[in-house]
Amino acid sequence: MNQMENVNCSIPCNLCGGTDVEEVGLLDRDSNYLRTVVCRNCGLAWSDPRPNEDEIRNYYSKDYRVEYKGTLTPKLKHVYRAGRVAEQRYKQVADLITPGARVLDVGAGGGEFVFLMRKRGFDSSGIEPNEGYGRFAQEHLKLPITVGFAQQIEPADGKFDLVTMHHVLEHLDDPALVLGKLYESITDGGFIAIEVPNVEGTCFAPIHRFHQAHLYNFNSKTLEAIGEKAGFAVHRSEMSDDGGVIRAIFRKTGVKPEPVTAIPGNYEEIVKIIRRHTPTSHYLTAQPYVRPFSRLRMNLAEKKGTKGCSDAFAVLEKLFGPGTYAG
Repeated sequence: MNQMENVNCSIPCNLCGGTDVEEVGLLDRDSNYLRTVVCRNCGLAWSDPRPNEDEIRNYYSKDYRVEYKGTLTPKLKHVYRAGRVAEQRYKQVADLITPGARVLDVGAGGGEFVFLMRKRGFDSSGIEPNEGYGRFAQEHLKLPITVGFAQQIEPADGKFDLVTMHHVLEHLDDPALVLGKLYESITDGGFIAIEVPNVEGTCFAPIHRFHQAHLYNFNSKTLEAIGEKAGFAVHRSEMSDDGGVIRAIFRKTGVKPEPVTAIPGNYEEIVKIIRRHTPTSHYLTAQPYVRPFSRLRMNLAEKKGTKGCSDAFAVLEKLFGPGTYAG
């Protein structure tokens, strides 16, 4: 993606509308130029400057999966890996809905979560911007996955009981707009479950904090606030054990909170954590040394999980076990 001219603040804050920012990064995880700023008013962080809307959509529809996965369509190991994640995601929302509920997965990838939800008896569908992965889900898993962008979602009054966005919100060029559209598409009393990387996380190397595919960077307070800006109420919010990701579940109550104008002290706390997280401090923790063993365990599990499977359907059937699949 091509970068635009470097300016102080060319993109107003998506949360509070502010333009008073501090620069907190100039490189992405591959040491390429990426300017990241944080709003002094609320603490939301974003890439500024960034490509235009057409460039962003072309990148996600054609190049993103190839760049990060090295393939146009998911390999069996990717299907297994995403299936394992889908199981964890299901556990996080299982208490919110009952079989037969209508579920939309925004950023559905290869369709593994939609597959699992349908297998568990839910009326589940998805939308995925990447052409290769979206068509794979349609053709190989026979799933109701639309190839398109979250920004293109047209509000459908009370259509869904649950919407899920797993590591999607940070990729959107206008998160507040998309959440506002989804608010209108969720039933009264329905939920939206969102997971994003934590900008305050220190479980990864400092150079890995920002990269070009993440247009926005959230902490717990800004994630909760942008959900409330769209009209949702926070149902529950949590952080992963290693602090690397944050999850929030919001509910449509019908009573819209007051719009966010500021989050006092949040910007200062985020900047303090970013400045203190140096290569030296990172490599004095256990995280850099534990991660390789975790990856080795995952690689072994992937080989075992895909052994004897001829296609993605077989991998997921083996992983998820018996169930009533509505393909």
